[in-house]
Amino acid sequence: MDILSASAIAPRIEHVTTSNDIPLASHPVNRAAHHRTDEDWLESAKANESVLVFLMQKGQPLVQMSGQNLVWLGPEFARIGAMDESVFLGLDKAGSPIFAVNMNPGFKLEGSLLQGSGEFTDMRAAAGGLAPMEANLAATARSLLEWHRSHRFCSKCGAQSEPAEAGWKRICPSCGAEHFPRTDPVAIMLAVKDDKCLLGRQASWPAGFWSALAGFVEPGETVEQAATRELEEEAGIKADPAKAEYLFCQPWPFPSSLMVGIIVEAETTEVSVEQDELEAARWITREEARQVLAGTHPDIYAPPPMAVAHHILKTWAERD
Repeated sequence: MDILSASAIAPRIEHVTTSNDIPLASHPVNRAAHHRTDEDWLESAKANESVLVFLMQKGQPLVQMSGQNLVWLGPEFARIGAMDESVFLGLDKAGSPIFAVNMNPGFKLEGSLLQGSGEFTDMRAAAGGLAPMEANLAATARSLLEWHRSHRFCSKCGAQSEPAEAGWKRICPSCGAEHFPRTDPVAIMLAVKDDKCLLGRQASWPAGFWSALAGFVEPGETVEQAATRELEEEAGIKADPAKAEYLFCQPWPFPSSLMVGIIVEAETTEVSVEQDELEAARWITREEARQVLAGTHPDIYAPPPMAVAHHILKTWAERD
C-alpha cells in the first residue's frame, strides 16, 4: 500500500478540548511563586524598567478604549498614587515581572496621569475582548484583589489583617493567623439522555438565554456527587454520579470559583423545576444544540464562548 492510500484510510485525529483551551484559563504566565516571599526582589522588580503593571478598581480592569487590550504601565505606575493592594502575578516569557494594582475607590481617571488611556470596564464585558494571556491575568487579579477587599479582618480574632507574600496571603498581626485566598468549586453539568441534553434558565436572565445547570460543591461531596444532587434538586432529574464524565474546568472570577465541566447521563427525563433555582428547564436534541451554537435556533441562544457552559455544550453537540 502506498503512502497516499494509507493516509486516505487513516483515522482522523480530532483535537480534544482541555482546560488549557478554555477562556480565562489559557496561556498562563509563569507564576514564579518563589519570589513572593522575597521583599527585596519584589521592590526591585516594581522599579525595573521591564516591569509590566495593569490596574484594577472595584473588580474592573483598566482597558484601552478599543477594548482589545489592558492598559499596561511600567515603573512610572508608582507616581499615580491612590493605590491599595498590589499582587505579583508572575513572569512573562521574557522574564518581565507582572503586577496588578488595586486602585482605591476614590481614584478618578479624569485629571490623573492616565486620563484618556482607557476606562475601568466590567470584567465580563472586558474578558471577551482581551487576548488569552491578558484575560487570564485579569481574571487572576480580580479573584485575588476582590478577596483582599472582602477579607480585611481576621476570622479568628477580628483584628485587621495585612497583605503578605506579594498579595497571595493575609496575616493577622494580633493573633498570627494566616489566611489564604479561597476558590469555590462549582459543578456545571450537562445532563444527557440518548440524543438530547437538558438546558435551564433563570428568571433574571435575558429572554432566550439558556445554559447548563450548575451548583456549588458542598463539604463532604465529590464534584460528581454535587452535579447529580444539583441536577435532581433543580430539575428533578435523577443520575448516577458514577456515570458522570469530567471534561475540563475554568477559573471564574465572579467572585472566585472553579467551574468544573461535567456531562451526566440522566436516568430519568421528566422535568420538575425548583422555582427558587430555575424558571424552566427543557430537553433539546443534538441538532438543536448545534443550531444554538451556530446562532440559528429560533428561540434559544447559547452562553458566550467566554463561558465554560458554551464549551460543554459544544463538546457534546459535536459528538456523533
